[in-house]
Amino acid sequence: MKNINWKVRFKNKAWVVAMIAAIFFVGQAVLYVFGMTWDYNELLQRVITVVTGVFAVWGLIIDPTTAGSADSEQAKKYEEPRKDDK
Repeated sequence: MKNINWKVRFKNKAWVVAMIAAIFFVGQAVLYVFGMTWDYNELLQRVITVVTGVFAVWGLIIDPTTAGSADSEQAKKYEEPRKDDK
């Protein structure tokens, strides 16, 4: 375990997803050994709802005209939304 670069592993999204899935499966197996069952469908649905809600809010916050999530220096100086003259 000492020879594993955990920082790099956690930066790999595919590995993180696989680890989360493995933890759920192992947890379910351990519960089964003790005669308990855990139906995580409802939990999964709630997590998906929260995650999509967070993405929806994030989509409202970001400025689509700039790279990243911050406003441009020009946009930071606005006192009201810019109106383009046609």
